[in-house]
Amino acid sequence: MALVNIKIEGKSYQVEDSLTVLEACRKCGYNIPSLCSFMDGRCSLASCRVCLVEVKGARGLVASCAYPVNEGMEISISSPKATAARRTSVELLLSNHQKNCLQCEKNGKCELLEVSKMVGARNGKYLGVQTKATLDEVAPGLVRNTGKCILCGRCIETCKQLQGIGILGFENRGFKTIVSPAQNRSFADSPCMQCGQCVLVCPTGALMEHSEIDKVDQAFKDGKFVVCQVAPAVRAAIAEEFGEKIGTNGTGKMIAALHRLGFNRVFDVNFGADLTIMEEGNELIHRIKNGGVLPQITSCSPGWINYMEYYYSDIIPHISTCKSPHTMQGAITKSYFAETHNIDPKDIYVVSIMPCTAKKYEKSRKEMEVNGVRDVDAVLTTREIARMIKRVGINWNKLPEDEQFDQDLLGQYSGAGVIFGVTGGVMEAALRTAYNVLTGKEYGPIVFDNVRGLAGVREASVDVDGTILKVAIASGMANAKILLDEVRNGTSPYAFIEIMGCPGGCINGGGQPYVKPIFLPNEDDNILETYKQKRASVLYSEDERQVVRQSHNNPDIIALYKNYLGHPLSERAEELLHTHYEAHRERFPNKK
Repeated sequence: MALVNIKIEGKSYQVEDSLTVLEACRKCGYNIPSLCSFMDGRCSLASCRVCLVEVKGARGLVASCAYPVNEGMEISISSPKATAARRTSVELLLSNHQKNCLQCEKNGKCELLEVSKMVGARNGKYLGVQTKATLDEVAPGLVRNTGKCILCGRCIETCKQLQGIGILGFENRGFKTIVSPAQNRSFADSPCMQCGQCVLVCPTGALMEHSEIDKVDQAFKDGKFVVCQVAPAVRAAIAEEFGEKIGTNGTGKMIAALHRLGFNRVFDVNFGADLTIMEEGNELIHRIKNGGVLPQITSCSPGWINYMEYYYSDIIPHISTCKSPHTMQGAITKSYFAETHNIDPKDIYVVSIMPCTAKKYEKSRKEMEVNGVRDVDAVLTTREIARMIKRVGINWNKLPEDEQFDQDLLGQYSGAGVIFGVTGGVMEAALRTAYNVLTGKEYGPIVFDNVRGLAGVREASVDVDGTILKVAIASGMANAKILLDEVRNGTSPYAFIEIMGCPGGCINGGGQPYVKPIFLPNEDDNILETYKQKRASVLYSEDERQVVRQSHNNPDIIALYKNYLGHPLSERAEELLHTHYEAHRERFPNKK
């Protein structure tokens, strides 16, 4: 890559000729504020005008996020003209912004507020009528408040580029412009996956998860037996909410905090992941041996399931009928656990702590109950449980690091369950067990390296005692579409396909801590390219530390089948652990 010579504030630098002025300045140690630019320019419309700088010879100030560097360029960030222009741009944004910062869940992680401090914006400099706001709180997973939107377009580009859907866009014109689904519909009345990737990139509180903290508070007040169950990916990121570096394993401290919040049991959804493998793996083997519909496609990601019902419901016969791990575990908690402890299932309140906003929708589906008892009662994101920990004054730094999950029928888990949180993890966990069921032997290396990695689409061939099993993995719907079209056209060469709704899998779920460089001064400059790998490493390291690394060898899973379920795919297992899907789901139901 060719280098060019530039000057910033009179100092000489050499930078790659492919960079924008914003990228070049950041590489050289200058932090120019920006709001619309994100993911190294992949989400940038040059619309916010917060990154304006002066370039010698240019006709006016330039938006540094969209202006390329060239040989001999001279850039001034601190000139009075550029400084005043950036401040004015932010003040104009503030003039049309709901400023109820104390009530906003983004407080502390609001980029608009941070940039306002950087540029010295004066609140109230420009006053007048504000654009009429829409507050959409109908969808179970997401909340949209256009009164806090700055029209940066990040959510629009993210939905379009990462998920290939593009349900968000600019509606209306001029001063009436808002960002919304078509016709300013609710997310609940649009073909939205509820994945929350838009929330992760939103610089303000315009997009947020639909909080269920108040429901959990009420359950405690009502004297319920409150059980919390934590998804594997949460431990890989929760420490970030308390100032620790990305890639820190927060398992022990997280468990300690949950115990101190008063939950009656603190369980790990890794148990539910192991249970999922027992059902899903045996379902795959049953299909292979009996001429069933192949490829079988995983069903653990509710965002992916939403997408499938909207756009690919014709391939439902290919989808595993297994519920996702947390709903499986909720069903077992309210049956096996309840019966063993002589507790009325209606008195048990199951709280799933998830990296995912789509899980909020999933637990509300009508299929997610058995005999009128809901599998899961509330879903909290990683960010929400961090807020609960902070509000009661628990000091994260002083928590013990070695506290353990409760061991009570559902306590033990395998390394295979842990890796569910990263793309390829479900595939690898299933292969570890499928290999055993098909051959009667354990796979020697344990690890299936060829299914690991963060590439959007991956394929591998697995030798199962002389039989070659072709598998594929995709994360993010724009990537998954490649595999799905092959399935739809009858040309798919695979036996098993894993699909995750969020790029990178659950480690990058819509409910995980925000990764925004403006708030991460101690992270590497390329953190947006490395954070998923750092979180994934936490899970793979946890897998390596486990004594039991295959789901079928989990002692509590073995006891569950022996004492209660009988065997995988039994009648009772089908009733508790399996589900069905909605064909031809209406994308745009008639507005009421």
